[in-house]
Amino acid sequence: MRTRTLRFGLYADEQGLAWVKGLVDEVVGAREARIVGETVEHSADAYDHLAEQWGWENPGQSSGAREAVELRVRLACSLRTWRTIRKAVIRALCPEGTGPHVCRVPWAAA
Repeated sequence: MRTRTLRFGLYADEQGLAWVKGLVDEVVGAREARIVGETVEHSADAYDHLAEQWGWENPGQSSGAREAVELRVRLACSLRTWRTIRKAVIRALCPEGTGPHVCRVPWAAA
């Protein structure tokens, strides 16, 4: 198995980041894969648009301690398993379907 990386841009506080990490752990645990490392890049300028998304979706609410970050999770798995995991995490991040709704943590898949 090769090491492959999942990358997600997030606009999250510590609780939101922990929630996303938990989703990834749960999805990976249900597949033939192993997490071999994870990092969080706090100066993720490429995801600043997620702060704007938060503002549009939550007018008048404080963003609190949220910041744009990039979560990178390194997995030992096959390409097919990596694709399956990535799709499952994306579905779990915003599971309410295709209609208009607000995601708990604004995100972007990289």
